[in-house]
Amino acid sequence: MSPTHFKAAVLAEPGSLSRYEFVELPLPDLGPLDVLVKLSATGVCGTDSALASGALGPTRRILGHEGIGRIAQVGSALTAEPSIQVGQRTGVSWVRDVCGHCAMCLKEGGEPRCLEQFHSGRKIDGTFAQYTIVPSRYLIPVPEGPPDEHLAPIMCAGATAYKALKICGATPGQWIAISGAGGAVGSLALQYARSMGYRTIAIDAGNEKGRSCKTYGADFYVDILHERDTPAAVARVTQDQGVSAVLVTAGKATAYEDAFRMLAPFGALVCVGIPSPDEKVTFHPLVLIDQGIRVIGSMVGTRGDIQEAIGFVSRGAVVPDVEVISFDRLADITELDCSKKGVSKYVIYIDT
Repeated sequence: MSPTHFKAAVLAEPGSLSRYEFVELPLPDLGPLDVLVKLSATGVCGTDSALASGALGPTRRILGHEGIGRIAQVGSALTAEPSIQVGQRTGVSWVRDVCGHCAMCLKEGGEPRCLEQFHSGRKIDGTFAQYTIVPSRYLIPVPEGPPDEHLAPIMCAGATAYKALKICGATPGQWIAISGAGGAVGSLALQYARSMGYRTIAIDAGNEKGRSCKTYGADFYVDILHERDTPAAVARVTQDQGVSAVLVTAGKATAYEDAFRMLAPFGALVCVGIPSPDEKVTFHPLVLIDQGIRVIGSMVGTRGDIQEAIGFVSRGAVVPDVEVISFDRLADITELDCSKKGVSKYVIYIDT
């Protein structure tokens, strides 16, 4: 028998920083091509805090976009669809649906930038809840083997890390640098990079981050608290050759400015981290012209990218560094807490 109500964590004060209250809500109507997903776990992403604070514009009251669960009910038009079955394990990501006809959708690989922005927590209720509705065409099947806490972070942070590496243009054996390597995206990028055959220089702040980065597979660690000139430190590691790509996952303007000085000729700067609106990145175009540098913006990934990223987890090549907590502790979480505890990601196990 299908439930009529569900428990959700809703923003108590939209525009404040991550204040939630737990409420019982009626289940919304299920469209003929929708599925109802019973969630068992969800990751907590820095984007959730940004949405809660109002920095990214209007939101839904239920945030969250790294969900793992199982199909609990299918819409009336799907009852005879053999590929969509009750009980099937599935993921719920940042992108919940796409229009399929805007300029972004018509570009290969462009669907995460769909102009309609059908995003979890932005236009569609997110995964900080026991149940959520997903359009059937955007279901993300996940394998049975890996635990929920290892799959949930791949729905956003892992897909973001993997896609940035996939498009960076480096080849196995070449040096790449990851700025913000101790964070949620950076730590996963290190693991993916190791599995993809890159030599990695991790850049972050502090000894604890350094130990973590080594665990994640970094070949070298550059501590910005001890190195007065980060690009010079990278040059020493690469014998003045520079790196083939820099993934900036840190949301700091200085990280971007330093990145230009780390790159080898024809290298790529892959932009992932988002500085605050009042931070401006300063560079001269001659840097790009002289050195043939490419600047690439990267965000999450397509459904295919997510499936590929999950494959690394299934093979045991990538193991997200997480702490599992209960649903009722959601309001206690901040990115600062992750930093203090030395973990890169929280995953919530949702009450059933």
